[in-house]
Order: sequence, then C-alpha cells, then structure tokens
Amino acid sequence: MSRNQATLSRTGHRPSGHGDRITVEPRILYFGTPVVLLSTENEDGSFNLAPMSSAWALGQVVVLGLGASGQTAHNLLSRPDLVISLPAPHQWRAVERLAPLSGRDPLPEEKKAAFRFERDKFGAAGLHPAPSETVRPPRVAECPLQLEARAVRVRRDAGGDFLIVEAQVLTVHADPDLVVPGTEHIDPAAWSPLVYNFRHYFGLGDELGHSFRSDTPHPPGSSGIG
Repeated sequence: MSRNQATLSRTGHRPSGHGDRITVEPRILYFGTPVVLLSTENEDGSFNLAPMSSAWALGQVVVLGLGASGQTAHNLLSRPDLVISLPAPHQWRAVERLAPLSGRDPLPEEKKAAFRFERDKFGAAGLHPAPSETVRPPRVAECPLQLEARAVRVRRDAGGDFLIVEAQVLTVHADPDLVVPGTEHIDPAAWSPLVYNFRHYFGLGDELGHSFRSDTPHPPGSSGIG
C-alpha cells in the first residue's frame, strides 16, 4: 500500500499535494478574520456592545457584515454612529463572554435557543466604556485600537440574512506602544489582532515578510524579514 493510500484509508482524506484537494461543505467560512467589538447607541440612549468577525478595511472605510436581526443592525439603521474597537489576543475571554449575549428584548426567535438578553454588556464582559471624541457610542477602554466611525451605507446582503455596512472612520485611537515613534504608523511588529479562525481564537505567529508597499519595513537583522 502506498503512503497516499495508507493516509486515505486511515483518515478518509487524500493528502494535499499538487492539485490534490477534496470538496467540502463547511457550515461557516470564518477562515481567519480579526475580531472587533462594535459599540452602538440604543433607542433609549444606552449603548450596545457586540463582537463580530466579518470586518475588513478599504482605505478609511471599514466594511462590516452583521446579522440582520441583531441589536447592532437595528441601531445602525437609525443611528449610524459606532465605534469599532479591536481587542488583543489575550482578551479573547472577554469577547467570548459577550458571544452568547444579545441586546434585543425580546430576543428574535432564531436566537432564543443559544442567546440571552443582557442590558449591560460592558459589565458582563468585564470591559469599560471610554468617551469618544466624534461619535456618541463609547470606545472599549481596554482595546489597543479604537476606530470612531459613521455608517454611510447599510444594505442587505445577497441572501437577505445579513446587513453589509460601510463605515467611514473618523478618528483612530491607538495605544502609544503600538505607534512607531515620530510617525502616524501602527507598528505591525507590536500589534497583533485577535483572529477568529473557524470559530477558534488565535493571535499572530512570527512575521514572515512584508508587502512592497509597507511603511514600516524591518531593517535586516531585526525580528522581522526586511
């Protein structure tokens, strides 16, 4: 029996090689995206805090994918200000404490089996609000990066189950230890996002290299590859 045959017999999967792939139907496609915490304003002037991992940036616009029935989506449809706070890897437990909580009361039918209503999400997660400069919702004080933003476009996704939000970033707050001294640049060797990878939490490994467009290349001999 060949090595490939033995592996296939033992695992049911053919080992990966040049062109060798199998067709799968995963339930979710969170293939490694940063976790963010979204602060939004409720109808009564209080604030909601929600974790999500469908976020990516286009220049100074952050595109968000939200469940259409959640409190965050409900808030942004009528109150577009928000804060996008980015936790560090060691803060994953606070994120997970938020994960089963909902700001909707009553709970949407599809959330009743796995979620519970919580009014004070900051307190439930062990996090603290910090005043924002340009929007009403607060920042998450413990998060190393905080982006004050305003939703400029909100629309349904192709399947109708989610909202796609385009949020214009207005102000960026950063832990000073993350900023290259004398510049406006975030040091990628100092910052590590919390990554949601197929419903597991990860941080970054060692740097492999940098883009030719990088503003912060590491010099030869440093911990990064220059």
